[in-house]
Amino acid sequence: MESSVKTDSKGKKTVIKPCLEPCAIEKGMRLIGGKWTGSILYHLKDEPVRFNDLARMLGGASKKMIDQRLKELEGKGMVIRTVLNERPIAVTYQLTEFGASALSILEQVRVWSESNQLEA
Repeated sequence: MESSVKTDSKGKKTVIKPCLEPCAIEKGMRLIGGKWTGSILYHLKDEPVRFNDLARMLGGASKKMIDQRLKELEGKGMVIRTVLNERPIAVTYQLTEFGASALSILEQVRVWSESNQLEA
């Protein structure tokens, strides 16, 4: 049941089933709505990606910002960090099943944004 406002015969308003902070939408937006977070998840959709390649894909984001977001996503169980046994040592990131579960939402946001020609 969604929140609604009822008005009694005297004009007094009462909220029925209020959205208590944080509601489900807010929880989801806090998880995937951070700056660059959705883009990072989206760019990891197909395969593991090396950090520097991801940084190139996200041209407008600083490496510091990308590193911070990746650490947050790893901490939330959305991304797995793997150190490769190569010289020089490289790191790849890939989505977990939980992280991949957000892709359909991100795809819908992408389509909505493009179809409405949203600007930054």
